[in-house]
Amino acid sequence: MPLIYSARWLLPVTSPPIDDGAVAIEGQTILAVGQRAQIVTEFPDAPVNDFVDAAILPGLVNAHSHLELTVMRGFLENEEGDFFAWLRKLTVARLAMKNEDLFASSMCGAIEAARAGVTCLGDSSSSAVQSMRALKEVGLRSIVYQESFGPDAKVAAENFARLRDQVAEMRVLETDQVRAGVSPHAPYTVSTPQLEMIARLAIEEKLPLMMHAAESEAERLFMTEGRGAFAEGLKMRGIEWHAPGVSTIRYLEKHGVLDTQPLLAHCINVDEADFELIKSAGAGVAHCPKSNAKLRHGRAPFPQFVTTRINVGLGSDSVASNNTCDIFEEARFATLMARLDGNADAISPDQALYTATLGGARALGLDDRIGSLEEGKQADLVVVSLAGSHQQPVSSPVDALIFSSSGHDVILTVVAGKVIYRDSHVITVDEHDFLTRTQDIRSRLEHSGSHPPKKPLNF
Repeated sequence: MPLIYSARWLLPVTSPPIDDGAVAIEGQTILAVGQRAQIVTEFPDAPVNDFVDAAILPGLVNAHSHLELTVMRGFLENEEGDFFAWLRKLTVARLAMKNEDLFASSMCGAIEAARAGVTCLGDSSSSAVQSMRALKEVGLRSIVYQESFGPDAKVAAENFARLRDQVAEMRVLETDQVRAGVSPHAPYTVSTPQLEMIARLAIEEKLPLMMHAAESEAERLFMTEGRGAFAEGLKMRGIEWHAPGVSTIRYLEKHGVLDTQPLLAHCINVDEADFELIKSAGAGVAHCPKSNAKLRHGRAPFPQFVTTRINVGLGSDSVASNNTCDIFEEARFATLMARLDGNADAISPDQALYTATLGGARALGLDDRIGSLEEGKQADLVVVSLAGSHQQPVSSPVDALIFSSSGHDVILTVVAGKVIYRDSHVITVDEHDFLTRTQDIRSRLEHSGSHPPKKPLNF
């Protein structure tokens, strides 16, 4: 039985906004998109859900998150001036968390995403099985990338074997909506042999691959000159590192990572040659402007990603480095940051909305299924109220979404035709239970912060 959603505005993304628009869905699939009168006539027996002063748009895509770190919101504020110290404290805390802690933390992150109109995530996790469990229970769409660490080449084979076992566990949980992927964490946390093995595995088993790349000045020094905090950290542990003397993107191309058409998170320190390598490889970029700024890493060249037609989406990164999982807020921040220098190629609201939806879907390699409201695509959509005093008067729904709205204005979230958030409640899980559990975990982490980890740190 078809079902119709209609609103004052409908934003397909791949075509102009439709006044008094509607979308008809059946099961998981979009049947038709158009003006309300046309859709109601075409499907006369279908129930109609009318939203008056609101906009219907494709579900938002968070191209880079770390849901398992939701419990660490505000936990690392004192370390933000020193990325090495920030990573160390994060890693120590993460190692202190049990599997059920990681699951509860991921659940709270997934709940936050659903409330903010995010229907699909590219989630990186050190315990991907727990993230997959959470995303499946809430009902979101995702690719979950199991992270792999290990900067010491001597144990690359051992680390790779562990990753293969983790992927096998993930495969059991895979569904049409929640897929398994792999993530060699970063150039400074994964040895070259391990990186190459993971790239081959991704190609052989058709696994999506994600990697943090060109994220910081410390990483640039590590790659080009073999010095800085990451190089010193490896030296202290007796791990050899011979800097390749090239950019991170060139290094990834040399060692087979770009052959996987990867998703690359951050890409702050990239140049014209790197742009060409990323584009020619068909790789995607997850642009995380708020996290980049909060950690003092700098600004990624977002306008150049757009003008060179690189597949770029928006990512919140973890709330440990951002504090919110709100893609509307991310889109606004990205747009304003792109205009700081008076750039003639500054991002428009339409481009920002595209990046938050279809751009993210393309970066994840899912644009044949999601990212726009089109016949035959999956019925992933959100309804955003534009009736608030903070949004009035509305002259353009796209401008109002990007410059005046936030995730708090979302009133309905639908994934594959299923309502997962409505009337201020995520209806698939008990929100209160997981919020309470996360608060208990955080309290335990804060009281045990002085104890050293029992496992070695791999960053």
